[in-house]
Amino acid sequence: MSNLLLLPIVIPLVTAIILIFFPKHVFWQRVVSAVATSSLIVASSVLLYRVHTDGIQTLNVGNWPAPFGITLVSDSLSALLVLTASIIALACLVYSFYAIGKERETFYYYSFFQFLLVGVNGSFTTGDLFNLFVFFEVMLMSSYVLLVLGGTKMQLRETIKYTLVNVISSALFVVAVAYLYAVTGTLNMAHLAERIHDLGPSPILTVIAVLFLVVFGLKGAIFPFYFWLPGAYYAPPTPVLALFGGLLTKVGVYAILRTFTLLFTHDAAYTHTLLAWLALGTIAIGAIGAVAYDDMRYIVIYNIIAAVGVMIFGVSMMTSESVEGTIFYLLQDMVMKTTLFLFVGIVFSITRSNDIRTFSGLMASYPLLGWAFFIAALSLAGIPPFSGFIGKLLIVKASFDAHLLFEAIVILLSSLLVLYSVMKIFMNGFWGEKKGFEQKRLDGRIVPVLVLLVLSVAYGVGVEFVRPFVVDAVRVLTEPDLYIQAVLKE
Repeated sequence: MSNLLLLPIVIPLVTAIILIFFPKHVFWQRVVSAVATSSLIVASSVLLYRVHTDGIQTLNVGNWPAPFGITLVSDSLSALLVLTASIIALACLVYSFYAIGKERETFYYYSFFQFLLVGVNGSFTTGDLFNLFVFFEVMLMSSYVLLVLGGTKMQLRETIKYTLVNVISSALFVVAVAYLYAVTGTLNMAHLAERIHDLGPSPILTVIAVLFLVVFGLKGAIFPFYFWLPGAYYAPPTPVLALFGGLLTKVGVYAILRTFTLLFTHDAAYTHTLLAWLALGTIAIGAIGAVAYDDMRYIVIYNIIAAVGVMIFGVSMMTSESVEGTIFYLLQDMVMKTTLFLFVGIVFSITRSNDIRTFSGLMASYPLLGWAFFIAALSLAGIPPFSGFIGKLLIVKASFDAHLLFEAIVILLSSLLVLYSVMKIFMNGFWGEKKGFEQKRLDGRIVPVLVLLVLSVAYGVGVEFVRPFVVDAVRVLTEPDLYIQAVLKE
């Protein structure tokens, strides 16, 4: 049963390779992709149940014992993220059937879609830093293709920027890994945690921690490394944008969450204070950007940045409550950002515009779409009892408990600005005089959007069902010995 850990990586990998051999057969590309991604959800669900009942699962590839071989590790955090990523992927995949266009479908779109999942799920599951780098690269190379596929002028321009930033980031990643290996003699994360603890406070380890923060900050788009994200995410078609918005920056957040709770805790007074200030800058930039634009895509893109800041601030406090809030908010944000981008895509398909000043009155013609968007906006802003509430509540409460009044106020104000930014879309686009569009029938792309919205609402209302899994994840993050013992079999 330990081979369950391989399935979230092997299923999309095998699928991607198979799809390469018949790129022109669009129908079968769709069928194989949908079956494989549905199987991925089933495998991820079984893995999450297994972790919850039997504890942390590990697999030593090639039977080389840790820390000498390649180790895959699945705790509750990893399993939750893999399951959430799989659900998001299926929604974006089904949406793609209606929105991506046959030209892109015949140029290996579904193959690289699956390769992206290999990188994302591998990043969540790997137990050593070098393979985290490898899976990051698989994810990034797939994203380069998905970003440029279609070849519009904007896509080409933004892909060059995106590629350049990530090549530099990857080079820094290799340098950071090399320095860490030189100091500790290992790259297995459980073994690293032991070695770093044995070495004690060390200036060189603090420098390495900051270097990793730069690397993961570039991946996660935290302040001041967010500059590449708005243009890069604006360029691709809606299904790719939704997939990127739901998954890519969250891999960077996961890397920070994992390494700064397991490895880099030796000088928390410096590293985690730095995390906190960068998080506040990220929240401010994201919230200001979201309210400054009248373009739907940019509004939601800047909301990604604001949400990343809230998560990173939760990590910086390093309390059980703040970490629990971060995990709740991370899972919610993955689903809600994907949902909102897909909503924006539907509105664009009706109005042919992303500028909310050019159309209004959609509610009269599309009441289901309008009220569904309204619920999504409330969920995103954290209005109770919707899904964004519990995560932000725990992070804010942890801030007050730690006497971080200013930081708590920043988070609360950002929530108001986030609510204003998305309600601006609702008020300007759905209410008022009917203009800027001709009524047409909604196609099947509305189905995955509504399914994601229902799951998000259920996540908020049924939070007590999810909480045992989240609590398991928090225990592993706040008690690193559990992770170390599971991997090293001590």
